Parts: sequence; C-alpha cells; structure tokens
Amino acid sequence: MAGRYYTDFPINRSTGESNLTQLYIQEAVDFIHKSVGAGSPFFLYWTPDATHGPLYASTTFLGTSSRGLYGDAVRELDYGVGVILKLLTQLGVASDTLVIFSSDNGGATYAKEMGGSNGPFLCGKETTFEGGMREPTIAWWPGTVAGGTVSHQLGSMMDWFSTALDLAEIKEPDDRIIDGMSLLPILVNGTVTDRPIFYYRGDELMAVRYQMYKAHYWTWTNSIDEFNHGIDFCPGEEIVNVTTHDQVNHTSQPLLFHLGRDPGEKYLIKPKTAEYLEAMKLIQPIVDEHHKTLVKGAPQLNYCDPAVMNWAPPGCEDLDQCLPVPHHDQTLCYWPH
Repeated sequence: MAGRYYTDFPINRSTGESNLTQLYIQEAVDFIHKSVGAGSPFFLYWTPDATHGPLYASTTFLGTSSRGLYGDAVRELDYGVGVILKLLTQLGVASDTLVIFSSDNGGATYAKEMGGSNGPFLCGKETTFEGGMREPTIAWWPGTVAGGTVSHQLGSMMDWFSTALDLAEIKEPDDRIIDGMSLLPILVNGTVTDRPIFYYRGDELMAVRYQMYKAHYWTWTNSIDEFNHGIDFCPGEEIVNVTTHDQVNHTSQPLLFHLGRDPGEKYLIKPKTAEYLEAMKLIQPIVDEHHKTLVKGAPQLNYCDPAVMNWAPPGCEDLDQCLPVPHHDQTLCYWPH
C-alpha cells in the first residue's frame, strides 16, 4: 500500500512488529497539547490502521492476545484511545470535547485470521449485507452524553458533517442535497429520529433500511472466479438467492428482512404476507424519492495510474530511499467488487 513504509517506522512483515501505532498516539498527544496550550479549538481525525493488512503491533503488545496478531493490534488501538481520553481529562477539556469512535466498514472476514469478526451479521467487508456495512459507534462527551446508555438510532458517517455544523450553529448549505443529518438530538436528548439508510455498492443502490426492515434490491457477494480462488466474502455462510456470486436483480420484488428478529438476514419475509406489503409501502416511496432527487457525482476512482503510487517524500534523495517513479499509464480501473 502506497505510503505505508517510511524510514522511521518499518513494518516487519514476518513478525508483525512495528511502532507505527505508537507514533500515531504520540502525534495525537502532541497535537492536543499544542492546541490546548494555544487556547485553540481543535479537530483531530485519528485513524490508526494496524488492523488493516498488513497487521502490526508494537513490541509491548505482540503476543498478548489469544486472537493472534489481529488481537494484538486491537489491544494497542484500545490503549491508544485510552491515552487520548485520559489526556483530555487531565488537560481539563473533556467536558468541551466530543469524541466519536467508529469504523468505515464491517470486519474483513475474507482475510480469515487476519481479519475481524462480524458476530451474527451476514458476510463481511465489500458486501452490502449487515456484516459488511454495520459497525458500532461510541460517543464520549462527559457532562453532555450520558454514559452507559445505548441507542438504536440509525446513523451514517455522513451524519457527522451535519452534526458538526449543528454544534457550531452553522446553517447547512442549501444549494445542494446534504445526505447526512445531525445526530445532536440523539447525543444530547436521546431523541431517536426515523430515517432511511441507503446501501450502495459502487453507484448501484443495493439495499435500503427503514426502521427494522431492510429491503435488498440487488444481491451480490463476489464473482465466482474470485470465490474459486479462495476469496470468500461470506465464509461459512450460504443463503440461496441471497449470497449470490452474480449480481441478481430483485427490484421487481425486493428481498425483505426484519433485522430486529433476524439480524443475520437468514429468514426472508414472504412477499404475499401482510407484513411484507406493509413494510414495502413504507420503503418503496423512500426509494422512489431518493432516485428522483439523486444527483450523481463524477466518479473519482474510475481511472488508475501506477505513477501515483510513487513514494518520494522530501529528503528521500539524501537517504537514497526514493522509489523509482512508475511509468505513467492511465487506464480504466478494473474493480471486480
């Protein structure tokens, strides 16, 4: 992966040893100290990637988990979060600081022991089943967000933009559709808002969730060719007409699940039942309105060029460690997922 290997923090691919997470922790600590010392508001986006292959952990954490290197990486991540929260408290800014902990996707179950677990949820990363798209989110804001409470509010990472504007009492721009919504009501008052969640894969709307119901308009895991070569997005899980290796169109009769009773998306609600008909009366108008107001953006990842993978940070010439510049060859990306 471009940018992963720098002179001052190598990753030992045979042992998984690296101090990179410790450097990320120190960068965060230094930034917070500097901001608080200057009396400046701050925004810290802290994204250690030790649980993303190639996995790694520092010497202190290597071999400390029964879950192998993945567990070691998780333990070090947990430690880093603790360091940051403790520092905010020590500096007296905890009550003025909202901390959000979440992820960008479910566990990469295709990575086997090098990936996470999605518990009861179907499949994993790269899919629009619950195992691929659902992740936990934790909010920490002493004195404002009540500790130990659980909410079933549906949320999206896109909501944090609207939430930040709401916190700053800034009006959202009205010259475009904003996909997210403010989560401030749920954070401050525990007020749950009914809203849909749209599950996309590329530019295809694959599924929609509203309340406890989820309707699949398309299903697909990965290609049969990838599957036959050992890449399995749904290891140990096979549901006929659901975990398909072809992209199957269900738009004329979406597959419906109740995630409260069936979080693993294993038991279809039969199309002719009253429950199915009532649920789709709620969901289909939402989908129709979504399509009607959708303005598709120009794809930013349609083209691939090996030249962008060059690693040449300032000073690499002095160390004689600049990688050679790859040949420029822009082509349409092949993305089999």
